Amino acid sequence: MKKKTGDPKQRLLETATTLFYNQGYHATGINQVIEEAGVARASLYLHYESKESLLLAFLHQRHIDWMNGLKSYTGEVSKTKEKIGAAFDFLFDNNEKEHFRGCAFLNILSETTDKDTAVLSVIQDHKKDLRAFLAEILTHEKQAVKDHVYLLFESAIVESQLYRNQWPVQEAKKMALGLL
Repeated sequence: MKKKTGDPKQRLLETATTLFYNQGYHATGINQVIEEAGVARASLYLHYESKESLLLAFLHQRHIDWMNGLKSYTGEVSKTKEKIGAAFDFLFDNNEKEHFRGCAFLNILSETTDKDTAVLSVIQDHKKDLRAFLAEILTHEKQAVKDHVYLLFESAIVESQLYRNQWPVQEAKKMALGLL
């Protein structure tokens, strides 16, 4: 077991975040999380009742961090068009920083089944919050424009992950700005 400092609950969450995001939920065993976090098995179950509860904590924290990052990018400008452009710039920078790993929520979605209702609910809530956030920026636009910008944003995430390239983000940004 690796010797680490700090709060075991936080180490478990940070380790699970890295592993779930980079290798997937099902490909990550609980023993790997415990070993890489440097905690005892009892610590895991003291803080998280199951692997799924650790996944839900990961998704919750990812939502907070990702939305804060998006808000930080868009908060630096004031005009609608600039804010939407900044949102796509956030995707561009995330792709660079995270090596085109894509949306953590959609990656986990691909591993869910009909039985994973709690996980699906968290993923849907994240997407609803994102959609509402973009709609708030586009407050003076018609609903169709809000929907199109959201769909362009989402497709830019997926396609840039697929092609491991920034062109989908760049093209989606041009199209979104063209709608405004």
